[in-house]
Amino acid sequence: MFSQPMANTLSLAQNLMVLCGHYKGVDERIREHFITREISIGDYVLTGGELATAVICDAVIRLVPGVIGDEQSALGDSFQDGLVAPPEYTRPPEFRGWRVPDVLLSGNHAKIEQWRMEQAIARTKERRPDLLKK
Repeated sequence: MFSQPMANTLSLAQNLMVLCGHYKGVDERIREHFITREISIGDYVLTGGELATAVICDAVIRLVPGVIGDEQSALGDSFQDGLVAPPEYTRPPEFRGWRVPDVLLSGNHAKIEQWRMEQAIARTKERRPDLLKK
């Protein structure tokens, strides 16, 4: 099953070749003699492997140095630490009466990181409790 840790590992490869099946899959003779790893993106069926391949490529390519502007930002993405990412806020600090949490405007980086971790754990419990059982 494709996962963020697998994307991390694949992003370190010198080269990758992806063969995606269409309709029922790949001929078994090809699978037996040429395929080194099979990857699934979920327990459902698509018409062809092209969309699944695009998903895998996007997740892997964005981890290659130089692809996204701030390489460090990928380290804070969902699932990098086994948790769902905490909420994100942008400017302005107030929009339609909805405020950014005060802690994020405080400038206290330790408290901000603590808040982000607490939020990530809470979101993971709510949305993906299976991740906390690992």
